Amino acid sequence: MTGKTLYPRLEPLLAQIQKPIQYVGGELNSRVKPWDDVAVHWALMYPDAYEVGLPNQGLMILYEVLNERPDALAERTYAVWPDLAALMREHGVPQFTVDGHRAVRDFDLLGVSFATELGYTNLLEALDLAGVPLHAVDRDESSPVVVAGGHAAFNPEPVADFVDCAVLGDGEQVVGDITDVVKAWKAQGRPGGRVELLARLARVEGVYVPRFYAVSYGPDGAIAAVQRTRDDVPARVAKRTVMDLDEWPYPKTPIVPLAESVHERMSVEIFRGCTRGCRFCQAGMITRPVRERTITGIGSMVEQGLKATGYEEVGLLSLSSADHSEIGQLAKELADRYEGTNTSLSLPSTRVDAFNVTLANELSRNGRRSGLTFAPEGGSERIRRVINKTVSKEDLVRTVTTAYANGWQQVKLYFMCGLPTETDEDVLEIADLAVEVIRAGREASGRKDIRCTVSIGGFVPKPHTPFQWAGQASADTIDHRLRVLRQAINADRRVGRSIGLRYHDGKPGVIEGLLSRGDRRVGRVIERVWRDGGKFDGWSEHFSYERWTTAAAEELAPFGVDLDWFTTRERTEHEVLPWDHLDSGLDKEWLWEDWQEALSEEEVADCRWTPCYDCGVCPTMGTEIQIGPTGRSLLPLTVVGR
Repeated sequence: MTGKTLYPRLEPLLAQIQKPIQYVGGELNSRVKPWDDVAVHWALMYPDAYEVGLPNQGLMILYEVLNERPDALAERTYAVWPDLAALMREHGVPQFTVDGHRAVRDFDLLGVSFATELGYTNLLEALDLAGVPLHAVDRDESSPVVVAGGHAAFNPEPVADFVDCAVLGDGEQVVGDITDVVKAWKAQGRPGGRVELLARLARVEGVYVPRFYAVSYGPDGAIAAVQRTRDDVPARVAKRTVMDLDEWPYPKTPIVPLAESVHERMSVEIFRGCTRGCRFCQAGMITRPVRERTITGIGSMVEQGLKATGYEEVGLLSLSSADHSEIGQLAKELADRYEGTNTSLSLPSTRVDAFNVTLANELSRNGRRSGLTFAPEGGSERIRRVINKTVSKEDLVRTVTTAYANGWQQVKLYFMCGLPTETDEDVLEIADLAVEVIRAGREASGRKDIRCTVSIGGFVPKPHTPFQWAGQASADTIDHRLRVLRQAINADRRVGRSIGLRYHDGKPGVIEGLLSRGDRRVGRVIERVWRDGGKFDGWSEHFSYERWTTAAAEELAPFGVDLDWFTTRERTEHEVLPWDHLDSGLDKEWLWEDWQEALSEEEVADCRWTPCYDCGVCPTMGTEIQIGPTGRSLLPLTVVGR
């Protein structure tokens, strides 16, 4: 019987593992709908541990959107830790959902949201545990349709062998379209089998079905062409864009985890998209145009979410939240509304040029005053011009000093290492900056106990950005620069002891680079790594660089390419890139021009406040920038029946 709960078989295993609470379900605001009451069944997966996956906004939104439909249900599944996976294989318990503990293989669709490419091996592990054939070509009508989504889906070619289709762009509307297609196909008696269903899905805007596109390669190892194999599917697949976010106020009732998770707060996405033009930022490029929620829309989401969850912190999320056209008014009116309730507001990070003390004070007025996070990204002004994130050293020191002078004791600065054209000197300027921040902060605050944490991430070139052509810095280069940076910070212990340095070595970034710009040949590497025991590659204790490099060397050699070919090699202007047939709206010629401007250290303005500079998104996608001010304001909440 499909849809039957597996919990009686699972429960005895939970006493033998660590953190069994993450598998039991029943969280506040989770849902279990009767299986036979609906036509279409979705399993939604975040391919990482429960504690990382549960707070994911994208998955939570789709979960609610689908469960609001009377003809569909959605349940969640996460990556299973190795201790439980071993017991599941031993006792024949397949991959299950945490809501109804139903077998994933019983569902019509398995939607997998990839925020990072390092989750690919977890997808293979889940498919194997579920009893679903790893390769899409081996599946029949009895297997769920595996749908990839998330930012990594803008180049799904490395997992093209394992997914049936990929969704490009916003998911709120497209999951409804997919549900309609599957429902109709089932009601008609499944005509044409799985191939006909996939052909129908391929005609849904924003849905890419890899099996209907053939890739050929040239003698130099590069792609010669990508051609569709059917006339009834699009030659290029365009992304979906949801306009008017106020019409999609999700999640309305966020799920509250039973176990500790990475974000213990209620979050509201205050706008989507970014046009700042940071050249390294895939998220900003692929989510254009900017679409703001109104103050009143945000206010109602905050009100409903707090009632539904009991959280005392609200995260105002976006790629650059302080850029909301009414952020000052929004923060003040939310702080007024929740005065005396211990409800605090937070932003993920703040641009140096968007920060002001008034805003920061409003955000922390009713709750704890946590640290402030700024993301200069590049160590020197020169490299910040290259990446189009221009802020002067003086501006940064002045901003951080102002924060210290107004009572903040902890500031975090985020940078990247390995950016195009970067030298050791660019990275060493991070140390100079941190030292100056501490000295100026001590002077402004009159205190010695202030702290500055410098967090460094290795740069990975991403598709659909001006840096998609760039050669990636090698792991040795990254590690060398981090080593000299640490030495420079520690050179003066009187200041260095107030500076924390957090970083990862360069090796995981190289593998992320392989997966982010890889083509279908990389799928063999992913499968080999998984078969050799690779999983949870985003966790340092599980990641094995040697396992990846060995697999890459052996699996790519027959094609005449290698790991360096996919990572450290700089691409040429007219090379066919693996994702060229997937349309994010960005004009490839414009991206190339921006890459050349980066090499010339030229800046590009934000088109929210300046004339259009022809990136291509709005005319290509039929969209437009949506920003305030709206002239609206939040009314005080009234207590009924008092």
